[in-house]
Amino acid sequence: MVVARRAGRPRILIVQNCPVTPAGIVGQVALARADVATIFPHRGDPVPRTAAGFDGIVILGGPMHAGDDTGYPAFPALLALIRRCHAEGVPLFGVCLGAQLIARAFARAVYPYGGVEVGYLPVQLTQAAASDRLLAGLASEQRIMQMHEDSFELPDGAVLLMRNDTCANQAFRLGDTTYGFQFHLEVTEADARNFPRDCWPALQRHFGTAAEAEEARVLAEVERHFAEGEAFCRIVTARWLDLVEEARAGRRRRAA
Repeated sequence: MVVARRAGRPRILIVQNCPVTPAGIVGQVALARADVATIFPHRGDPVPRTAAGFDGIVILGGPMHAGDDTGYPAFPALLALIRRCHAEGVPLFGVCLGAQLIARAFARAVYPYGGVEVGYLPVQLTQAAASDRLLAGLASEQRIMQMHEDSFELPDGAVLLMRNDTCANQAFRLGDTTYGFQFHLEVTEADARNFPRDCWPALQRHFGTAAEAEEARVLAEVERHFAEGEAFCRIVTARWLDLVEEARAGRRRRAA
């Protein structure tokens, strides 16, 4: 892991849990403003013990269950890093599995909810989102790519920011700098089109012989809603990077 450092730019660590779930649009927006390093903890890359040298951390999604430490022995180190970053005010941005790991890091349950959310399904902003620095002023309903079988309980003290009727906890903020998003706001158009086949075993488990019809529905929804989901992602990521820069400045003032 090497970070090319340029003066004045924040440094972001991206934790990629799965080859088919890259940083996508989040990564594009981050690279325009920050120096970015990516680690693959399940391929053997070491997980840092602290956020030293980084100003923000993005934890991406993947098909694994957030409680499977046997299959994915890097999870305990990731949980420790999440808790350390939260305590130190280093901004966190968790996507799907990343959000579930944040919940688990603060002793909340992550569990299969009994179905699979897939496609550009509607998600509503809560009243609390109206005053949230990442979501304020955005449309009250969004269409954003979903692909997950698990859900989670909110950490104590977390503020619910987005919800729907299938999985109530779609986005939350814990404290001022820790954010979790259940949906895949980061997907590029190509990633969104590939998701059904990338996750084909899950579609077959839940839909059986109707899996191909579900794939066709998802591809039609990509046509209708990708631009909306991309715009949401670019706004939210840019605002999160503002938070990263402000948090970095605050830590420097306190250290001076």
